[in-house]
Amino acid sequence: MRIVIGGQVEKGEIEKLVKEYSNGEVTTQVKPDLEAAMMLKNGQADYYLGACHTGGGGALAMAIALLGKNKCATVSMPGKPPVQVKVHDAVEQGAIAFGFTGDHKEKAVELILAELLKR
Repeated sequence: MRIVIGGQVEKGEIEKLVKEYSNGEVTTQVKPDLEAAMMLKNGQADYYLGACHTGGGGALAMAIALLGKNKCATVSMPGKPPVQVKVHDAVEQGAIAFGFTGDHKEKAVELILAELLKR
């Protein structure tokens, strides 16, 4: 599984968390938003993770523009931490790009990776 990390904040920390929660089953790359979204669109990555201060703006703007809203999911927002059932539902509905707030990065990455590694 190939995950590209974009977004506006905490990219290095998110990459470390992905590696921690994936037990070596995932390769990662950290890229600027546009390049990350293009990699996903062109099949050079399987999934995209990104964080910003709102969970959906800077984290997912390029992914939404290039992939469409139906392929993207905001899994946390300020004051609304990620919830397992919502992450599960997003993956089931075909989301491949996930945005969350930087302060929720640990839980968001944990829940997203748990769902993706089931596939």
